[in-house]
Amino acid sequence: MNALSFDADAPPQGTSVLEAASARWLTALDRIERTTVADPAIRVLQRGIRSLPLGDVRDLLRGRPLGHPLHPVLVQVPIGCWLSAAVLDVVPGAQHAATTLTAVGLVGVAPAAIAGWVDWADLPPEQARVGLAHAVSNGVAVGCYALSLTARLRGRPLKGRLWSWGGLTAVALTGALGGHVAYRQAVGAHPAT
Repeated sequence: MNALSFDADAPPQGTSVLEAASARWLTALDRIERTTVADPAIRVLQRGIRSLPLGDVRDLLRGRPLGHPLHPVLVQVPIGCWLSAAVLDVVPGAQHAATTLTAVGLVGVAPAAIAGWVDWADLPPEQARVGLAHAVSNGVAVGCYALSLTARLRGRPLKGRLWSWGGLTAVALTGALGGHVAYRQAVGAHPAT
């Protein structure tokens, strides 16, 4: 091809930085949705989760009494705690409070994750693929916050703050992935890229 050939992954000339970033993000999501490499594992995990004898608890975890999924409600605890900890990390003398919020956020992960996995077990393949990426990035975030808490409790506040900020970055990514799953579920598709 010549030097003027079209690069399908490059944003059109004249687009803003935000438009270019959005186009790249949606292209990446589209690739995740179309990648079938994890499908055998996804099918096994989904069947396994659906086969758990949860009885009426399954409806509670799926949020039926609320009329909407429970997972987005429950994630507010870890996200809120961790965002608040990041704010307190820059406030002199607030390190103890930041450590407490980091720990409470970690405790809040379990109910949110359980509700999320129950919802994920019923997703169609495209959403389940992005949902799996969401779960992996959640694991990275939880790992960062566990290391942050460990460092804080061992008297290494700077190291704790660094792990916390890394965790918050992973939370931003995982939130964007989770939002895409929810949006795609509600609307059925994202705009063409």
